Amino acid sequence: MSKKTRSTGISAALLSALFIGLAPVFGKAAMGPGHFSPFAVVALRTGMAALLLVLIISIFKRQFLYIYPAGLYGCLLAGALNGTGSIFYYVGLSKLNASVAQMLYALYPFFVAFWLQLDGQSPSKLTVIRIVIAGLSAFLLTKVETGNIDLVGVVFMLVSAALYALHLPVNQRVLYDVPAPTVTVYTLMAMSAIVVPAYFLFDRSWPVADAPWLPVLGLTAVTFFSRLMLFLGVKNIGGMQTALLGLGELFVAIFFSHLLLGETLTVYQWIGTAGLGCSLLMVWFEKPPEHPIHTQGLLSWLQPPDFPADFYKH
Repeated sequence: MSKKTRSTGISAALLSALFIGLAPVFGKAAMGPGHFSPFAVVALRTGMAALLLVLIISIFKRQFLYIYPAGLYGCLLAGALNGTGSIFYYVGLSKLNASVAQMLYALYPFFVAFWLQLDGQSPSKLTVIRIVIAGLSAFLLTKVETGNIDLVGVVFMLVSAALYALHLPVNQRVLYDVPAPTVTVYTLMAMSAIVVPAYFLFDRSWPVADAPWLPVLGLTAVTFFSRLMLFLGVKNIGGMQTALLGLGELFVAIFFSHLLLGETLTVYQWIGTAGLGCSLLMVWFEKPPEHPIHTQGLLSWLQPPDFPADFYKH
């Protein structure tokens, strides 16, 4: 792997974290009495992001719509997992303090390591150390007075984190030889196929006429760009490293929540910030990931066919 490819992957993962970190800020603003329900927020932001990406690719890069059957099945599975996880995320977010919700969701690198282990991809010793540092830092970053915690919300956020973590190794398999935009468009379409019917089945409520649409549009933009950058990162540096760099979203979420609420960081949060920063910077000491075709493991059925390597360049 070239330094340029690795740098591209790291930059993409950090940009994805930047966009994803804005999600709870926009989400909290969109939800509330007389505003959009969690189901409506998920359906609108995912559906609009998927539609926008399909239109752009259809007009400018139609060849990106090609994907081999096993890759398509992988994207559909990843989208179904992520779509279901999104529902759990926003329902959980509606029940919890935003900082607590982010702390719980920030546990997803632990789940990524677990799923990759089942797929026959053991993390390096340095990665394990970074996971531990990042986990402790995430706890300190969100160590604030929160009062009583909704246990249902806690369970929902943990389920969301586990499902989000599982969709990364699935897409990592497909991304070995398929461009990030192709994986993004089919994954978003599969997510929409989950969250839009869920809205009509379990909710169907609609906000009042003066409900704020700006946060929903912000979530749509965040979803659009974060998924493109996320899969570009996974393609170039792997799911585990992308997940760890993705914890940079905590910086973004806490920065904007404190900016909007006028609060200051606690001593624990400053320590957590320093620890998480160290974990993120240690990515430069990780060995570049290899892209072998695993014939065993949880996702061994995702094998690419033989087709021209430069197909997507034409």
